[in-house]
Amino acid sequence: MYERKIPKNLDCGMGMTMEIIGGKWKPCLILNIHNGAKRPSELQRLNPLASRRVLTVQLKELEEHGIINRVVYPVLPPKVEYFLTDLGKSLLPMILLMDEWGAQYLSKPEELPKLKKVI
Repeated sequence: MYERKIPKNLDCGMGMTMEIIGGKWKPCLILNIHNGAKRPSELQRLNPLASRRVLTVQLKELEEHGIINRVVYPVLPPKVEYFLTDLGKSLLPMILLMDEWGAQYLSKPEELPKLKKVI
């Protein structure tokens, strides 16, 4: 079994927050589910740069942390949908603020020093 070389720092609020939503696609997944995308195929379509495997792993981690619920409907072919839990909904103010903050730089990325070099 894998044992981490550097233990997780869960003794501060930021460490706990990053444990739960830290991941390239987790905030996007939370926002997508909040905005109505429920099926794995919809989430994949909304995040085309993410591999299916990465999305599946990050959805599973969000489920383990109690941020989302995964519902499997007993039909053929199997139908899976994701929903935010009350705990997941409590993250929305922070996720929406992150989205708003990033959106203000979409039209002017040159204002961010590091992005000047990339553009």
